Parts: sequence; C-alpha cells; structure tokens
Amino acid sequence: MANEKQQGGLMFNALTAGSKIVGNITADSDFRIDGLIEGDLQCTGKVVIGEAGRVKGTISCQNAEILGLMEGKITCSQQMSLRASGKIQGDVLTKTLIVEPGAIFNGTCAMGGAKAEAVK
Repeated sequence: MANEKQQGGLMFNALTAGSKIVGNITADSDFRIDGLIEGDLQCTGKVVIGEAGRVKGTISCQNAEILGLMEGKITCSQQMSLRASGKIQGDVLTKTLIVEPGAIFNGTCAMGGAKAEAVK
C-alpha cells in the first residue's frame, strides 16, 4: 500500500515492490512507485517510477523521473527525465525532456509551451 514517509522534514509517498493499486491516486507530495499502479495519478510534486515500478494509466505532476515502465499518458508541468533503464509507451507533455542513452520511448511528445490538448 501507499506509505507516507518523512525524510529530512519532507513528506513523500511510496508504493513498494510487490504492491499493486488499481484506481486513482491524488498526492500532495512527491510519490515513488516501485510496485504497480493501474489508474491515474495526480501529484503536485515529483513522481519517480523506480526500476521495478510500472504505471498503466495517466500521470499528471510537476516533475518526473522514469526508471521503470510507463504505459499511457504523462503530463509534467516542468521536467521529465527518462533514465537509461526507463521505458515509455505512450504520450508525453512536458516543458523539458531529458532522455538518457539506452532509454526506450515509443509514442508522441509535445514540449515547451504546448497546451495539454496537444497530446491525445
């Protein structure tokens, strides 16, 4: 299940490996995913999908770091980093995109000042 932890005075949520959530999630702080989410995640902070993490659905957040698998649509108001172990199957809308060598991205991307409707 989702756990809220405190680290250095900052709150964040975590879905550990072996855990699964089916449904929609709203988080007011950073969220790390090492398990499976099938549904939508709306987060006002940073979303990290760990190497063992998988998301099937949509994510809306300020920043994102993808080390695992994202299938669906992700909208980041600031920056998204797709790490070498990361894989995206779907659509990305972000202000800034960083892609490391070895990462896999199959889908569409709209960057800069594009409207959310640009990626469908």
